Amino acid sequence: MLKAGRTQRLTVGRITEHGLYLRDEEGHEVLLPNRYTSLADREGDEKEVFVYHDSEDRLVATTETPHVRVGEVAALRVVDRTPHGAFLDWGLHGKDLFLPNRNQQGAVQIGRDCIVYAYEDAVTGRCVATMKLKSFIDNDVVTVRVRDEVSLLVASESPIGYRVVLNNRHWGMLYRNQLFRPVAVGDRLTGYVRRITEENRIDVSLQRQGLAQVTDSAERLRELLQAAGGRLPLGDDSDPQEVARLTEMSKKVFKRSVGMLLKRGEIELTDEGIRLLRR
Repeated sequence: MLKAGRTQRLTVGRITEHGLYLRDEEGHEVLLPNRYTSLADREGDEKEVFVYHDSEDRLVATTETPHVRVGEVAALRVVDRTPHGAFLDWGLHGKDLFLPNRNQQGAVQIGRDCIVYAYEDAVTGRCVATMKLKSFIDNDVVTVRVRDEVSLLVASESPIGYRVVLNNRHWGMLYRNQLFRPVAVGDRLTGYVRRITEENRIDVSLQRQGLAQVTDSAERLRELLQAAGGRLPLGDDSDPQEVARLTEMSKKVFKRSVGMLLKRGEIELTDEGIRLLRR
């Protein structure tokens, strides 16, 4: 069934002067305008497209990739305001995402980003945005486990760190004292579940835990050495802040990574720091 705000794989049913009419398994059609077609397209071909409503309330398809789909969270730029709501940059040609007044929280200003969730309006069937994430994001039934890799969107900042949305459905916390790289509200990141409490609070990290973390960091350190011409002015006595600035690692993880590379015979320690061995 054709639904707005979703990416679907459809079949070319017929070719017209206006574009391709794509069909779903039930025979429903949607137009893919000529802008997104080529002379190589044939009836029966499959196309992966995003479906949405145009300005005349008709479903239309595009091969463009939107910044957000139904069921997803994103940071979108406000491009216009009207008495009824705001319009957000959706990443689509000639089409913005509507954020109704009733779905707004706090200041909504042109040129500023909003953290929003996209959903299908029950009355109109259109894809719309809301800043009221608590209606859609919760930890009532947690669907992730410790050590799982998760997608993160940084939703807000606090003195202790950043509140994040995991996999578009759960709240999590990324603590400031475990960060060794810059993070900002609106960033999309890959993270890992560190802990899930009895109250279903989820703590996350930007690094994997245990041996997997050291293996990843050792590879990262080797890449940094290659990019720096084979040398880094770091060692056991280096200041932790300098280590974090140059490597985006804690001093502990840095030392364990150095140990792994030394064991592999890939680096050596000198008076000037670390030197990558050419092999």
